[in-house]
Amino acid sequence: MANELQQLAEWTFLMETKPPKGIQDILVDGEDVVCCFKTVRDVAIFTNKRLIVRDTQGMTGIKKEIYSLPYKSINMYTTENAGIADINTEIELWTRIGRFKLKLKPGADVKKIDRIIATYIL
Repeated sequence: MANELQQLAEWTFLMETKPPKGIQDILVDGEDVVCCFKTVRDVAIFTNKRLIVRDTQGMTGIKKEIYSLPYKSINMYTTENAGIADINTEIELWTRIGRFKLKLKPGADVKKIDRIIATYIL
């Protein structure tokens, strides 16, 4: 399980994007999309209830795996701004099952993501 968590525990957000088609099909009643970010292979969706990361897999890209992280499971989070030699900004989410790292490229607004997380976990 620890190795699996290490593989799951890191995503890179590139830039803000529009919600993907079909996302409404997996949202629950009262759940709304707040914003979305392009990831290396697919998309991350922040809703008012959780973070959803849809990960395209395989050579054909047909297989999709969806990770759902409810905000209520986040115990603590940290943000780290990019330094001089490091162009990535990072957010680390501490949850009941482990830590998840969100790496943000310059096109992803760390302050916006920070506000979203704070709004729904506090």
